[in-house]
Amino acid sequence: MADIVIMGAGLGGMPMAFEMKELAREEDRVIVVSDKDYFHFVPSNPWVAVGWREREDILVSLDKSLSHRNIELVVNPVKRVRPEENQLELADGHRLHYDHLIIATGPRLAFDEISGLGPDGYTQSICHVDHAEKAHTAWKQFIGAPGPIMVGAVQGASCFGPAYEFAFIMDRDLRKRKIRDKVPMTFVTSEPYIGHLGLDGVGDSKTMLESEFRDHDIKWICNAKVDRVEDGVMHVIECDEDGQEKRRHELPFGYSMMLPAFTGIDAVRDVDGLVNPRGFILIDDHQCNPTHRNIWGIGVAVAIAPKTPTPVPTGVPKTGFMIESMVTATAENIRARLDGKPEKAEATWNAVCLADMGNKGIAFVAIPQIPPRNLNWAKSGKWVHLAKIGFEKYFLRKVRKGTSEPAYEHLIMHSLGIRKLKEPAD
Repeated sequence: MADIVIMGAGLGGMPMAFEMKELAREEDRVIVVSDKDYFHFVPSNPWVAVGWREREDILVSLDKSLSHRNIELVVNPVKRVRPEENQLELADGHRLHYDHLIIATGPRLAFDEISGLGPDGYTQSICHVDHAEKAHTAWKQFIGAPGPIMVGAVQGASCFGPAYEFAFIMDRDLRKRKIRDKVPMTFVTSEPYIGHLGLDGVGDSKTMLESEFRDHDIKWICNAKVDRVEDGVMHVIECDEDGQEKRRHELPFGYSMMLPAFTGIDAVRDVDGLVNPRGFILIDDHQCNPTHRNIWGIGVAVAIAPKTPTPVPTGVPKTGFMIESMVTATAENIRARLDGKPEKAEATWNAVCLADMGNKGIAFVAIPQIPPRNLNWAKSGKWVHLAKIGFEKYFLRKVRKGTSEPAYEHLIMHSLGIRKLKEPAD
């Protein structure tokens, strides 16, 4: 019998639990450890922030979901991973043994790296449903006294799509309220150009997103470092192509949402052989840590180095399809290890993204995620907005029912018309 422990119950951890339970032997235990007793659908947070969704709309009880599959649940934050003992030290002092550990926690949100950043400072966040609720409270106050908006992603950020989405969603909500004319909006990003996305662009993303920004009266500053944020003022250093200071901006705002940089969580920071200097899990081609061979990493928690350096640091995003491919590979490799066989499965490293714009959207497909690619595709239309809503409902149902079907594969096959995952459609 093996104890297979999954740290995290988010977009990676929940599918991991379901797939692992399906592939594990009958005598094996699958255990999920989470600091919360609920799952929340992170891609819906921009809608929560403007009041288009309620918190309850995007939450699922972990106990109800996991009990469908006889998966054990431990609701207790992990204080420290102790590989030398094959144990997790929990916040209440208890220890939990594992034979295999899968780290699927997502990141620590590094608001502390910039003075005044984040929901405890002067900017909002949509990284967690708690943050999105706070952002909505601030939004209701803002629409009563509209002013400039600053939105984007700071240096070191590795997730840019939600910043673009939120800019367009705010624009849409303001237009519906007929107060858009009172709200100058500026997109501030560490990307070298609009539409870079941490992926060196996807298809014609640069032209498409610049065009959409012009159509929506959104100005932008690229190669931007946020120096500090004060109450109602963002101090930004605009850099040149060599990363040297080009211009300083003092940007007044009445409302701001800036995505932070990510690091690894505190429980794994500085664990020898497990993480890189930023605290992300080191993995080989089979999702396994090279030093601690019974520890595996999936999702945003893993280390992926950008292939093309940018003037201002940007990270590589881990999109939903990539995460699900990591999940499948990890489950297959752990089962192989349990059967005394070598692990062979590898994640596909493909990227699929639906970016909502309030009443339409842009779909991006990059196969593989980092160039050069076999497929490099971006399309826009109202169908993307509808597909995003459909995917929200699909994924929440998947979590509630405890199913392990690959959601993104359905999305690709049925919404994007791609017949094979590694080739463009005929």
